[in-house]
Amino acid sequence: MSTGNLFIVAAPSGAGKTSLVKNLLAADSGIQLSISYTTRAARPGEVDGQHYHFVSREIFEKMLERGDFLESAEVYGNFYGTSQPWIEAARRTGKDILLEIDWQGADQVRKLIPDAISLFILPPSVEALRQRLQGRGQDAEEVIQRRVAAAREDISHVGEFDYVIINDDFDAAQQDLLAVVRAQRLTIGAQMTRHGELLASLI
Repeated sequence: MSTGNLFIVAAPSGAGKTSLVKNLLAADSGIQLSISYTTRAARPGEVDGQHYHFVSREIFEKMLERGDFLESAEVYGNFYGTSQPWIEAARRTGKDILLEIDWQGADQVRKLIPDAISLFILPPSVEALRQRLQGRGQDAEEVIQRRVAAAREDISHVGEFDYVIINDDFDAAQQDLLAVVRAQRLTIGAQMTRHGELLASLI
């Protein structure tokens, strides 16, 4: 059985990454989202094991000491991490796995798993990004300014990724994301592993 691909999807806040990933998972049953561990409290509507694995700081630190995390980071005082044993086991089943993480986490993953395929989602402009953040109606203007500044920092790392998708037209961006995932399964190496006997019989 072939080893599943590991896809990394990163983007600045407001670029539409979460919506694109949600639609990708609905459109392609061959890819599964990795559920991160976090020490932050669950928000209304969030389900343990579906949105995150919610754990105490003590449990998280023990997992960190054991080397359980493929990547981890502290964000606004809370810790987040991706389970390395789960990723390895899931890929061995042939299932493609998707990590929805930031550029720093992507950098950590690439160092440990060089064959990971990384994608970066860009907004069409900084102004469009600002409008999307304002449209959420969740943050004060000062917070939005900080988020825009953080987004610029995130975007400065775009050159470290394998693919870049500009989310100007959502449907087009969705098709681009799906195209990358499906094309990766059609490389000669992947097809030789998956359909070696067929290819041999045709030569």
